[in-house]
Amino acid sequence: MLDRIQSYIQEHTLFTPTDKLLVAVSGGLDSVVLAHVLRKLGAQFAIAHCHFGLRGEEADADEQFVRKLAKQYDVPYFAEFFQTKKFAEQEGISTQMAARALRYQWFEEVRSTQGFDYIVTAHHQRDAAETMLLNLTHGTGLAGLHGIRPKNGYLVRPLLAVGREDLYDYLVENRLIWREDASNDSPVYQRNLLRIEVLPVLREINPSLDQTLHITAERVGGAEEIVRRYVEETAAQARRDDPEATYLDIRTLQKTAATTLVLHELLRPFGFSYVVVKDIVHSFGAEPGRRFESPTHRLVKDREQLVITPKNLSKFGTHQLAAGQEVLKIDGLHLRTELHEVAEGFDIPKGKAVAALDADALKFPLTVRAWQEGDWFMPIGMKGKKKLSDFLIDQKVPLNLKDNVQVLVSGDGKIAWVIGFRPDDRFKVTEETERVLVVKRM
Repeated sequence: MLDRIQSYIQEHTLFTPTDKLLVAVSGGLDSVVLAHVLRKLGAQFAIAHCHFGLRGEEADADEQFVRKLAKQYDVPYFAEFFQTKKFAEQEGISTQMAARALRYQWFEEVRSTQGFDYIVTAHHQRDAAETMLLNLTHGTGLAGLHGIRPKNGYLVRPLLAVGREDLYDYLVENRLIWREDASNDSPVYQRNLLRIEVLPVLREINPSLDQTLHITAERVGGAEEIVRRYVEETAAQARRDDPEATYLDIRTLQKTAATTLVLHELLRPFGFSYVVVKDIVHSFGAEPGRRFESPTHRLVKDREQLVITPKNLSKFGTHQLAAGQEVLKIDGLHLRTELHEVAEGFDIPKGKAVAALDADALKFPLTVRAWQEGDWFMPIGMKGKKKLSDFLIDQKVPLNLKDNVQVLVSGDGKIAWVIGFRPDDRFKVTEETERVLVVKRM
């Protein structure tokens, strides 16, 4: 199996031995095999794990398992903890769609900020077959009919060379341990229903169904390549990218053949569905100001152009600050830390933009996240516990700015600092303090 995967990597130019890879590992069978295979092939990689906050203690155990796996392989480890349901409810989408949008945006954020060349996922031939049929059921274009590509921008999938049975045999042969996600067997999810009820019937008709669909996907991919080149020519004339927005010229789009199809391809990276794109095209002759939404982006129809801007999804995730880490940069927030040994003459810094904390009272890694209903802390200068919602009312924080308030949380779950407002009394510097962690909002 290793030889097949290595040949597939070379055939599709997925990555080179010198490339740095960010590998998505859930802890399940597929991703555990992927990490082991890349280690065997001598690839340079780090592990990234998503905790979606959907399965309670089981998901916590998954995260701990993957963390230990990264330590065992002696590779860097990144973890993100999402408020998936909150995001799904806000956008009016399924939890599966919400999880997908959140994880891929986070993967790209880590890849670009940490200097990785590619993001690697554990999709295999059976995943590709399921995706093709699911897309066909929902209605799809050429992109849906080719299923999962081996390489799509910075995303690569080396396990498309093999099937699920190959992965299981490899796992048994190498005595690998993995975590089983019970939700994979639940028919509540459409993909599971397809896997459990539909695909076995289709495999009775064609026992080589996965391989057949794999070949079909390659043929459809060739046809899509022709369309892609036409779309690229249109993009060269119609598209302009700025740091904060992407602009598409409406007049240029109107001159294209199959305008809706072309615009859908141009907007695919921004997550707009075909139905929404049809509405966008119908708005070309309307007054400016019409707004359209995808899970990750917002599009406004201006007089002569479409203006696309990203949504800020960082408030639905958390960011970790490891011991010794001096800088943390996330959307709208830049923190810098300094560790000081307490000595005569050390002055505790003052101001809302800085917190001086007893370093030995903290447990690492620290977490930065948006505040949540039910949060409480013990503000310095006040007696007892205080609900954070009440504290923000007392601070007269405007309603539309409350969502931007973030907290610095110790590894034991205690809020150490309501960032930009006040530290917690349990982490204050006292006469017994030996080391002070100064955290500054820049």
